[in-house]
This record gives sequence, structure tokens and C-alpha cells, in this order.
Amino acid sequence: MSFEIREKPEKIERALLVGIGLPGESRRERAALLAELVDLVENLGIGIVESSVEYTREMQAKYLCGVGKAEEIRNRAEILDADCVIFDNLLSPSQQREWEKLVEVPVVDREEIILDIFAKRARTKEAVMQVDLARMQYALPRMAGMWKHLDRQRGGSGGGKGGGAAARGEGEKQIEVDRRLAHDRIEAIRAELETVRRQRGTQRKERNRQGIPAAAIVGYTNAGKSSLLNKMTGAGVLAQNILFATLDTTSRKIELPDGQPLVLTDTVGFIRNLPHRLVEAFKSTLEEAVLADFLIQVVDASDREALRHYETTCEVLAELGAADKPMIVLWNKVDMLPAETRQATLAALAAKVECPSVFASALEGTGIDELLAGCVEMLSHRVTTARYRIPLAESRIIAIMHRDGKVLGTEYEGNDAIVEAILPREFASRLEKYLVR
Repeated sequence: MSFEIREKPEKIERALLVGIGLPGESRRERAALLAELVDLVENLGIGIVESSVEYTREMQAKYLCGVGKAEEIRNRAEILDADCVIFDNLLSPSQQREWEKLVEVPVVDREEIILDIFAKRARTKEAVMQVDLARMQYALPRMAGMWKHLDRQRGGSGGGKGGGAAARGEGEKQIEVDRRLAHDRIEAIRAELETVRRQRGTQRKERNRQGIPAAAIVGYTNAGKSSLLNKMTGAGVLAQNILFATLDTTSRKIELPDGQPLVLTDTVGFIRNLPHRLVEAFKSTLEEAVLADFLIQVVDASDREALRHYETTCEVLAELGAADKPMIVLWNKVDMLPAETRQATLAALAAKVECPSVFASALEGTGIDELLAGCVEMLSHRVTTARYRIPLAESRIIAIMHRDGKVLGTEYEGNDAIVEAILPREFASRLEKYLVR
């Protein structure tokens, strides 16, 4: 059973969404973030009565904004009969408490909304553990007076006579018990995730032993990563037009046009202001991006914020230590761009990135051949194409060529086979004496 951050009303029907624009922030960026928050909140099925950006001259410790602006927001929430105020900012525990005292309804920040969506989407045991870890780390500093339903020591659960307070130790308050239990649970989840990480590492070592290269599909949430994996491999991964549809990695092996095998791995989507604790919690999953031979970043070319989404993904990759990975940028959903401006838009986007660009529609299947050709180019340093004279008495070598490479053609001369093949360089280096010069 997954962990709940805190008790909230079963159904929030009248949420007021507020973004506080701080000094130095771009107004366009703040408006785009608020629009993104609307999508996030709607994905949770929460009703929205109004959303607005409120600008402040300087950031204040108590409410982020000044007392006067805070009173305006409180009055707006009262007039609209809001049953929750959701901030597009990241609030400290003390700021969250101060706002709840002021508006007298639950107050939620952007991070809690993202954590709630991740909890809603988690399906596998690993994803549930990763989300629970992030949610408990978020909850710990907010525990005082807010949580009443963490696992607690009750009567008969400890060493004291009759349980209860005596079982908890002299003077130990309930909040202290909750915190200790939360710390214990965090450590237990971390240990389990470390086991999963080691198992994934073992699987990766086996792939490396076989010399199979890997590519990780990364990108902003809802850019079309799962649709691309499905189109390239027939994987059957859930691909829906919702935020964070995929939280679990899915890996599939394909054969490239030059005969090389390639393992493609879908990864969790990124988003602006993605909580650092979520990146930490999902590190065992996101390791696929760090250790891949190259990356395929999928960007929704039809989104007005496409370039910002590309930059956000690069920022998260840098946080993971994968900033220097070779990358292909796949500008997806090109079919959704207006025909009359499509070429100009795509040319402008491609000019902003240093990586090779491919234009595609994963839904329609266009651009896939160009992407596969790009993958071949990314791995060109791993293979060599040559002709070999192999004695028929050593036909096992020809069998290995078929298994580990791609045989382009075979001719026979006397007791020899003349084989033209694309082979991994490591294997080809052992066949120097058979080369047809």
C-alpha cells in the first residue's frame, strides 16, 4: 500500500491555482509554468475555479510574497469558495503552515501535486517504492500537526506493560514515533531499491558481455517516448496523452539496418522544476540514461515550449551525470504543426541544438527510417564492413558472423567462402588474417 503524504479532502472540487512571480523571473516562463500546473491538477481530477499569476516586488520569508498580496489571495479564495489553494511554487514547510493558517483551507505546492501524480501512475513494485521514498522525504519536515495516519505503535506493540505510552518510552510523543517510523521506512525502501539497482546492473553486465549497445529514450513528459518505442519495437507500452503515463523502464532489442542489435529503453518523463527528491528516488531507473551508449531525446515539436522542454531535459540529464552523452534529438508530432509554417518551425528548432535532428511522427510512423539511420551512425565506431576469405573447414566462424554481425553476401571459391559482413570491431580485429585486401 503506497504512502499518503497527508490527509486531504477526498475530493477537491474548487481549487484556486496561484503562481507567485518572483523578482527576476521571466513573465512568459511563469505563465507557461502556471499553464503546466493546470494540466497537472486536471490530471488528478481536481476542479479548478481560477488560476492566476501574482507578482511581488521582493521575495518574503513568510508567504513568498508580502502580507498585502497574501491577504488579496486569501480574499480571492474566500470569494471563490475555494476548498484548496494550490501554489505553482515550491513552499517550505513553514510557508505551507503559514498559508494554511491564513486561508483556512488545505494548501498544496507544485511538488506535492507532482508527487501525487507519480503515486497515481505507479504500477510496479519498484515504481511504488520509488514514489513512496520521495513522498516520505517530502513529508518528514511537514509532519508536525499534519499527519495522523502513519503506521503507529499502539497498545501491545512494544515492550511496555499494556503498550501505549509506556511502550513508546517515557515522554516520547506521537510525532516522535511517527518520525522514527518514517526514518525506518525510508531506510528499508532505500535498501530494497539498492537490491533492484544491483539486479539491473547484473542484467546490464550480461548485455555488455554480449557486446550489445544500448540507447535510452529520454524527454519531457507526454512528448511521445512510449509511442516511439512501440513504433520501433512493437513493445505494447502504455502510451496515453496524459502526463507521466510511464514511470517504469521498458527495454526491447531491435536490429538496426546494418545488422547491429540495439537495446532501446523507455524512461520516465521530465518536467520543469521536477522535484530533486524524485530524481534521487528514480536514480536506479534513470541509470539507464547514464549508462547508455547514446540518448534519443524526444521533443514535442508542436508545443510552443518545445525548446524549453529540450533545455529542461538537458538540465535533468546534467543532474544525473549524463550531460556529455551523444544524443539524437527527435522532434516528434510534426504532423500537428501547421503545414504552411512546418518547415520553417522545424528548421528554427534544429538550429538551436548541436545534436543531430530527426523530424518524425511516432503516431504515424514517419521519420523512423531516418532515426534508425541516425542510430547506425551513432554506433559506426563499433563496427566495420569488410570481405573475408574463410576456409569451409572453419565454418564456425561464419556461424559467429551471422550471430554477432550482419552477413551481406557469400560467394564460394574452391574450399573457401568469401563473406562480406558488418561485424563488431572487437570481433573483426580477430579476423585480420582472413581479410580480403
